[in-house]
Amino acid sequence: MSTPELLPCVEIETGSNPRHTVIWLHGLGADGNDFAPVVPELGLPENLPVRFLFPHAPYQPVSCNNGYVMRAWYDILYFEDIKRHADVTGVKATLDAIAALIAAENARGIPSSQIVLAGFSQGGAIAYTAGLLHSEKLAGIVALSTYLPAPELLDNAGTREANATTPVMACHGSHDPVVPVQLGLQAYETVKGFGNPASWHTWPIQHSVCLPEIQLIGQFLTRVLA
Repeated sequence: MSTPELLPCVEIETGSNPRHTVIWLHGLGADGNDFAPVVPELGLPENLPVRFLFPHAPYQPVSCNNGYVMRAWYDILYFEDIKRHADVTGVKATLDAIAALIAAENARGIPSSQIVLAGFSQGGAIAYTAGLLHSEKLAGIVALSTYLPAPELLDNAGTREANATTPVMACHGSHDPVVPVQLGLQAYETVKGFGNPASWHTWPIQHSVCLPEIQLIGQFLTRVLA
């Protein structure tokens, strides 16, 4: 079985010889540059050198957007009320691509236990799923303005065993018109129900992030990576 080609990434290091990695996935239609500017705003301590990887999703048609081709982690087939029906085959392909990125960081000397998966919106949906299903324990998962794209992939407790105790931070805008806050809360409650130590935070914003949220993420990263 061939290893998937590594996703291209924007790479930022906060210090020399980083000992930790954060893989941060953008939302639908954006790219890896979208969240790169938040790194200085996280307020990470100088003695915590971190490598940030901001991958670019591949271009593909997105059914719910009339087949428009854009960067996407998977196809969204259609909406049903507030639910998003994801192409599960596409989700699985992206899980393989994220696992390959983690393996590449392992090869660079960063163990999985010092890697955090983070993501916004569609990227957060992958961060949730890839993080919970990874075969080795990760340092943490950050899920921003997002949902679980294919909950059935998480049904088997055995597949979540390695990350059964991995800390999860979930954040959402209470006025989000794109991914309703109810979807985010459902995802958080599902993950907390798995037994993961999880926290839930909301701000009175729409489908975006705010500075207090970024600062809180910095505190989470400092705690799980230090």
